[in-house]
Amino acid sequence: MHVVIVGSGIAGLTAAIRASAVHDVTLVTKGALADSATAYAQGGVAVALGADDSAALHQADTHVAAAGSADARAVEVLCTDGPARVRDLLALGVPFDRSTDPSSLDRYGDDLARGREAAHGRWRVVHADGDATGAAIERTLIDALHRRHVTILERTCLTDLVVRDGAVVGVDVLDLLGEPRRIDADAVVIASGGAGHLYRETTNPLVATGDGVAAAWRAGAVVADLEFVQFHPTRLAVPDGGLVSEAVRGEGAVLRDARGRRFMTAVHPDAELAPRDVVARGIAAAVRDQGGAPVLLDATGLGADFLTGRFPGLTRATRAAGFDWTRQGVPVSPAAHYSMGGIATDAEGRTSLPGLLAIGEAACTGVHGANRLASNSLLEGLVFAVRAADAVAAPRPGLLRLRGDAGLHVTSVPRAADAISASRQTWPGGPDHRDPTTDVRQAVQTVMTERVGLLRDATGLASARRDLDALTAPATGGVREHEDRALLDLARLVALAAETRTESRGAHARTDHPDTDPAAPASYAWVAEPVAERAAVPQEVPA
Repeated sequence: MHVVIVGSGIAGLTAAIRASAVHDVTLVTKGALADSATAYAQGGVAVALGADDSAALHQADTHVAAAGSADARAVEVLCTDGPARVRDLLALGVPFDRSTDPSSLDRYGDDLARGREAAHGRWRVVHADGDATGAAIERTLIDALHRRHVTILERTCLTDLVVRDGAVVGVDVLDLLGEPRRIDADAVVIASGGAGHLYRETTNPLVATGDGVAAAWRAGAVVADLEFVQFHPTRLAVPDGGLVSEAVRGEGAVLRDARGRRFMTAVHPDAELAPRDVVARGIAAAVRDQGGAPVLLDATGLGADFLTGRFPGLTRATRAAGFDWTRQGVPVSPAAHYSMGGIATDAEGRTSLPGLLAIGEAACTGVHGANRLASNSLLEGLVFAVRAADAVAAPRPGLLRLRGDAGLHVTSVPRAADAISASRQTWPGGPDHRDPTTDVRQAVQTVMTERVGLLRDATGLASARRDLDALTAPATGGVREHEDRALLDLARLVALAAETRTESRGAHARTDHPDTDPAAPASYAWVAEPVAERAAVPQEVPA
């Protein structure tokens, strides 16, 4: 059978390698093969490999971080399958860092170096090249992919899924030349990542515009948990500043306010190692209290030799930004980082649409609940990619009860018009005409950052929905236009989901509903109202 996989991060590459053993595989990726969020991942892979650890302990930490919303079956699969999948990476040659401590063999049964990150009860985060784990994994997987028989289409943008008789049977794309093309498939696997560029400040690469999730929703797939957007606590607070890995705090760095006071000790018993949502809100409160000045991440106590050896990439990045973090604190602030929500799937990556599977950040397995445990994302990509690759030939399931323990609370949502409107158009905060200096993406990012961000309330969410509904994005055009359409689709859904969940839970913080409601559904899910299936076939372009 022919399997089309969309995306070339850890999930897409792993699925392509696995599926190519028995299927004809085409891998489609919007940028170059190495352009993915995986290459940006610094911290590592959380996995219970050591003699002092277990899948049960890893599961417990995952559930605590998830704020009571994680799917039990998905968490069990992640943590029990995880060790085998990391051993697969070792067999492929991923250069995970090794410990020089002779006691490592006694404590862990191997010499893998391990870090600890927020909300983990064990030192279980294995890493490579110090703080460049994702890049090391990406290089190794790409090398392995090139040794398989896989058709690779780089700089090819997914625009829509092709649905026939209620099943997904292919993809519509813009090819390398910007021409529309249709690729038929027996199964499509979405591994296209998240949508960090819904927000002005993000740790995500430029390709993270939610194309796959939006296309799946437009095709009629169920999406879930979209209100749960994780803001990483520590992005370097300079123009175009990058992520400062949570592993730095795991090794002992602390957060200080403008007066030099270590403030997280008053916020949570675990201080800097509290779950990410807690730390991000703690930083935001400190920034507010000191008039907008950023807080400082102080790693000086770790020593210059340790910092340059354990975090060589971050040492270079902070120096490039004008700081010597071996001698001074560096300014940090929260930024959009990871979407816990996405295309709802079962434990094999199957969605509510026959012929469509989803893995990685584009998927919502339920494994992260309301707040992802640090360094579980690379592991999720590995584990569920293998399961999905093994499931593509299974009978097409139809609308599954995707969450076996609790189910999903699915609501139908009307579709918005896709076509560009006339020249007169309402833009948030502006006059009743299109400001030529403002595009759809900027308008979306303004609304999402200011009213659907780290802290939310009913008034802001209602106005955000009105302003987002007033925007229109093109149905056709180049890659940029299709990305804008995806971002607008998802912005409307995230705002709707955030307005619907009238409680605070994990990464979803409502200042007007600060408490968690035990009676609230674990997952809100959404499906587009059905429309007639598209019959027009784009112009065929030779491969």
